Amino acid sequence: MPVSDAFHIYDTTLRDGAQQEGLNLSVHDKLVIARHLDDLGVGFIEGGWPGANPKDTEFFARARTELKLKNATFVAFGATRRPGVKAADDELFGALRDSGAPAVTVVAKAYDRHVDLALRTTLDENLAMIADSIKHLRAEGQRVFLDAEHFFDGYRSNRAYALEVVRVAAEAGADVIALCDTNGGMLPDELSQVVHDVLGASSARLGIHCHNDTGCAVANSMAAIAAGATHVQGTLNGYGERTGNADLVTIIANLQLKKNQQVLPDGLLPEAFRIAHAVAEVTNVAPSARQPYVGVSAFAHKAGLHASAIKVDPSLYQHEDPSSVGNDMRMLVSDMAGRASVELKSAELGVDLGGDRALIGRVVDRVKEMESRGFTFEAADATFELLLREEMTGKRPCFFTIEHWLTTVEKSADQSITTKAEVTITAQGKKISCSGEGNGPVNAFDNALRSGLKQFYPELEILELTDYKVRILEGRLGTGAVTRVLVETSDGNGEWSTIGVHENVIAASAMALEDALTFGLIRQGRTSE
Repeated sequence: MPVSDAFHIYDTTLRDGAQQEGLNLSVHDKLVIARHLDDLGVGFIEGGWPGANPKDTEFFARARTELKLKNATFVAFGATRRPGVKAADDELFGALRDSGAPAVTVVAKAYDRHVDLALRTTLDENLAMIADSIKHLRAEGQRVFLDAEHFFDGYRSNRAYALEVVRVAAEAGADVIALCDTNGGMLPDELSQVVHDVLGASSARLGIHCHNDTGCAVANSMAAIAAGATHVQGTLNGYGERTGNADLVTIIANLQLKKNQQVLPDGLLPEAFRIAHAVAEVTNVAPSARQPYVGVSAFAHKAGLHASAIKVDPSLYQHEDPSSVGNDMRMLVSDMAGRASVELKSAELGVDLGGDRALIGRVVDRVKEMESRGFTFEAADATFELLLREEMTGKRPCFFTIEHWLTTVEKSADQSITTKAEVTITAQGKKISCSGEGNGPVNAFDNALRSGLKQFYPELEILELTDYKVRILEGRLGTGAVTRVLVETSDGNGEWSTIGVHENVIAASAMALEDALTFGLIRQGRTSE
């Protein structure tokens, strides 16, 4: 449950955020992101629209058994019942009732022109749709929020009708009516006046849902909260259609650090940096370096006046302590950055560095050097833990060595594609060659590697590669580019992520797979050679 029901942090990354151009989430991606959001401590996670498409329907079905939330309440999203049909008889609306979600957000038109042109029904029937939908879900024991779509445009067009939508929804039993700046055209001073007016004209509890088309989504959200809204909707990293939604990370940090209003459970705000970047890896959308609070440049300082002042007192050129959100100060021409992050992450992974400053310094230097080559560890905990173990003992955990590999892809006259891999490995003092086929060179390589290693480590049979992502980084060597591969692996009891970076995608994949299997063997209790 939320830290307090008096104020709601409501995340819609999995639904509204997924509408961003170029962002495509699998069901597995949505499950992973939901767990990250729960770790951050948001109060509500909107999962999508069950029944509207096969992916969301499957996600809700799997969420019932696979999604165990510690902090958040799971929410289904959908429209009111259709005109002329009772809520109990509307099949699509019934999917919300049957979703298994304890809370439902119902979207309804608050703009009279939309009722006429989009819904093609009367203003009175729209109000009846709202009331009937909310009452039906409440009778089924579900908590109901209403998203008043295009509310601010509707308010300008027909204030009385927009207020009537709020009144009807509240009287029907909606816990919150979220006023939506769907077109994202509002400015903070105008929006706060409207929220203040609605609160004065209604006894309803209000929320706010802003889009960023004027660049004011966060500012508009903060203005609405200052005017009395006690429920704020947004997306992690500001994902969303067109220019995006309000960035929840920024809103949460603003409320807790600037307004002293605790909206997350104790101790979770320092997870913001890690989670924002981990989700960016899952979405395969490069994070903005200049994102407030959690961008890698948010607390970065160059040499000169800033650097001199920072050495005296970091607060002279920083509005907050970066560790408050899990970020770190970076001196771009020195080695001052990174220690706090390394210690925090090591403790999270259960690796005790013992306060050894020399060891921590070596890890920081190693991480910085690897990051300069394209590595990133926010979503590759297993690779980072292997690095820690190597620096602590002077020897990298090793169960096998890949001596040689070869992949081939052949197109036959019948248009069929055959992909093969040959891998030579040394394990337990023996050298063997193994081969495999797959639906691509990486899959063939993985199959070949496992077929050979299972002779030595039969426990690898339970490991499953659950996700594979490739990102082409900026060109670094003339026309060359660096490829980053992120691999996620499961043993049925947990998942871990590893990373590989190389100019060649197969080589990068081989690095990530080698780390994945090595870490898997450590989890199975094996002691490295």
